[in-house]
Amino acid sequence: MKAIILTENGGADKLILKEIDKPVIKPNEVLIKTKALSINPVDGFVRTKEAYVKRILQPTPGEDMILGWDVSGTVVETGSEVTGLKNGDEVFGMVNFPGSGKAYAEYVAAPAGQLTIKPANVSHSEAAAATLAALTAWQSLVTYAKVKPGDKVLIHAAAGGVGHYAVQIAKHFGAYVIGTGSANNRDFVIAQGADEFIDYSKEKFEEKVQDADVVIDGVFGDHILRSLDAVKGGGRVISLLTFFEGEIAAKATAKEVFTHRLGVVSNGTDMEVIAKLLADGILRSYISARYSFADIPKAHEEIAGGKTRGKIVVEL
Repeated sequence: MKAIILTENGGADKLILKEIDKPVIKPNEVLIKTKALSINPVDGFVRTKEAYVKRILQPTPGEDMILGWDVSGTVVETGSEVTGLKNGDEVFGMVNFPGSGKAYAEYVAAPAGQLTIKPANVSHSEAAAATLAALTAWQSLVTYAKVKPGDKVLIHAAAGGVGHYAVQIAKHFGAYVIGTGSANNRDFVIAQGADEFIDYSKEKFEEKVQDADVVIDGVFGDHILRSLDAVKGGGRVISLLTFFEGEIAAKATAKEVFTHRLGVVSNGTDMEVIAKLLADGILRSYISARYSFADIPKAHEEIAGGKTRGKIVVEL
């Protein structure tokens, strides 16, 4: 089968197309013939930084390094312990995150418990898009922030992969949603369901909002300190990138704010909920770019710009 191999840390040119053997599945796994996969910013982090290879990819010594965790496709083989899936089922999910998902391949071995059936009214590309990013939004808002009707929710980078799902999920739970982004994304964020939009290049969000119940912050660095200004005392702040340490932790403690630095994890139960939301039209994937398998390096170059609206997918 064809796979995209990361030869070493560096630029997108370090991603090389290679012919390798199909994976051999374990008793609890299924083999998926890939129809679509999704590219995320974390893919680029792992490609460029050895520390992320060790922390996230966790490759087995001596094996080819294959990136990717988001996959949608057809089951073509099932392990001896698998009971819930069968050959021919169309499935999708985030595979082995953190760990080696090895989704940049024509065939992917995946634990059956991390997958769910793809809704018939959703394409493989739309399904593949709604995996890591949608799970991040769900686990941030539902698992940790405990979003509820009437909450005021501030979502940064609301036009991005995680952001556009987070807006939709927060609205589904009856929250009042404020999204931040660049001016050209205003109409897009409002179309996802946001009640308000803040142009971060012209306005300081913490001057407009000081009473958020929940803040979802996916911006690097001390941006989280400003988010702590925007949340009310006793509120909840979920960080996708920055850890709550030092000055940040002290400020959160002083305001009695619940904080959590989210590390998204593969979860088949969460995927089932996301599948239902997709099937019912409550959650929608916005795909800004589609690439062929051989053009995965180009997809990496695009997402490295940090300005992607919605999701980037690869179709096989």
